[in-house]
Amino acid sequence: MSQASIQAAKTARQLVIGAMQSIPEEIYDITPAGFNNTIRWNAGHMITTLDWFLSPGSPLLTKLPEGYSDLFKSGTKPSDWEGTPPSKAELLQYLTAQLDDLSLIDPGLLELPLKSPFEWGGLKFLTAGEVFSFAFIHEGLHLGVISSLVKAVLASK
Repeated sequence: MSQASIQAAKTARQLVIGAMQSIPEEIYDITPAGFNNTIRWNAGHMITTLDWFLSPGSPLLTKLPEGYSDLFKSGTKPSDWEGTPPSKAELLQYLTAQLDDLSLIDPGLLELPLKSPFEWGGLKFLTAGEVFSFAFIHEGLHLGVISSLVKAVLASK
């Protein structure tokens, strides 16, 4: 089952990468009416939160630049940013590096209990596999948001 979870995660990330590649960068920073964030924020958020979600049980080898958490953690938004956010190319670089890291995860690690439960937003996870699976549910949600953002931006033009 754990190997199937890793393969499902890789497929989810491949879908994210394909979507991000197909979106023109000139619309990455538009916040349409009814939204708090942008395509760029959602991509960075997926990168940052995957790193955070997996840190307790099956850490990724990719090291994110300082400041990613300040830009992309839950509760942040582009209107609060100071400085230049990462480019489309940089975001794709980290999305791809994390995809590569998924192939290096030992499926057996996903069966192990965490040293302490991982709690987030009222949810409680007891094994590395539970957190791992939720990380990609979360990623799918944000891919849906990105799709909605693209539609909203294009409809407003």
